Amino acid sequence: MPRRQRAPVYGDGRQIRDWLFVQDHCEALDLVFRTGKSGDTYNIGGHNEIENIELVRRLCKVLDEILGGGPRENLIKFVKDRPGHDRRYAIDASYLKRELGWTPRHSFDQGLHLTVDWYLKNSEWLQGCISGEYQKYYELMYSKR
Repeated sequence: MPRRQRAPVYGDGRQIRDWLFVQDHCEALDLVFRTGKSGDTYNIGGHNEIENIELVRRLCKVLDEILGGGPRENLIKFVKDRPGHDRRYAIDASYLKRELGWTPRHSFDQGLHLTVDWYLKNSEWLQGCISGEYQKYYELMYSKR
């Protein structure tokens, strides 16, 4: 079992992002490629605008449910926000829905569970992410915050 580490969250964590499960994103890309109108622009969004801190809390909850040994929410550490950090990124995917009928198949929580499950089942790949090289990057990005 990997050693528990703090989970850095920029500022107050209230930045909003539109989250989309990777499989839904791939399916939308495939649909646009196969049936989209040449020259048109199709924004692909998840219709899941969630604050970063809420994402981290839900992720902690999923890990607690699957792995036990919680609560991981205690590992959240607020760090100095980066300069110019946008409060909200959003995608208007209404054209994609209207023209091609696409919406995500997975809810945010379904996608999060599937993502966590994938990482846990692919421990060799995950190990590469937590190697010494990644730790050097982590230290560079977060140690002085």
